[in-house]
Amino acid sequence: MQRLIRYFFQGLLTLLPFVLTVYLVYLIFTVLNETLFSAIGSLLRLAIPALSAGWLADLAGGIITLTVIILTGMFASFYFGQFFLTLFGKVLNRIPLVKLIYNSLSDLFNALIGDNKRFNQPVAVSLLQGDVQVMGFITREDMSEFGLENKVAVYLPQSYNFAGNLIMVERDKIQLLEVPASKVTTFIVSGGVTGKN
Repeated sequence: MQRLIRYFFQGLLTLLPFVLTVYLVYLIFTVLNETLFSAIGSLLRLAIPALSAGWLADLAGGIITLTVIILTGMFASFYFGQFFLTLFGKVLNRIPLVKLIYNSLSDLFNALIGDNKRFNQPVAVSLLQGDVQVMGFITREDMSEFGLENKVAVYLPQSYNFAGNLIMVERDKIQLLEVPASKVTTFIVSGGVTGKN
């Protein structure tokens, strides 16, 4: 009986990462399908009656949506596109609630995947007189704007969660880590269980 229980948990540990990954990808695709792909597919069905099969219209909608995203990225890469995006951002910054949401999301995505990546300098932060160290990423080198001289902003992601804490810490309390940021991210998010045993 104990062997059967051990096999059960081994199977669970083997299947869960795969199943959860597939499920998250499925959720993302479903949200895209129910919003962008489906909306464009509906417009295509109106314009081209031959696309009456729902899945065919949704597939065409998906292809068009991905094409629009890629073309938008290309457009944003050129001076003319950047001018219009800046203008659009200024318009959004005049609307109080929209300004908060747009700026927060824009800054987050730029920090993660944009040209101004901010999660690229991993550090270990010493806490409790150096007895404890936590891993994070420097997000801002100069905190003097907030009256915090000689402090840096360090983001501490949480394990198994898409959240974290931002702390301000003395520069001498951090140790730069000479490893890729992606490796540190994976290590933190997994709770330290990935990599070598």
